Amino acid sequence: QAQLVESGGGFVQAGGSLRLSCAASGLIFGNYAVAWFRQAPGKEREFVAAISRSGVNNMIEESVQGRFTISRDNAKNTVYLRMNTLTLEDAAAYYCAARFDGWSRYRDDYLYWGQGTQVSVSS
Repeated sequence: QAQLVESGGGFVQAGGSLRLSCAASGLIFGNYAVAWFRQAPGKEREFVAAISRSGVNNMIEESVQGRFTISRDNAKNTVYLRMNTLTLEDAAAYYCAARFDGWSRYRDDYLYWGQGTQVSVSS
């Protein structure tokens, strides 16, 4: 059974950095595009970034461009989200999701989801 497990969340001061990891098991990882979404209290889950199966192509949401990068290591079945210069608006639960074939920015396109990792940002 496919499983995604996020890690790396925590407390950070504004301006700080975190790297989130999404470890996959139970699927042929190289066949799946992976995305990160986030959800703040009282808000809808929103797209953050996605990466293609090979890792060659990716898409970063405009609001975090220049601060966030997404990468993957298929040998380790892991996708990473590097987050720099964090702001209060970045505080949320971050979820990774996997989709067979190409990436998408739409959450309904993703079949497998992790349980999320919390990112808290203080001023």
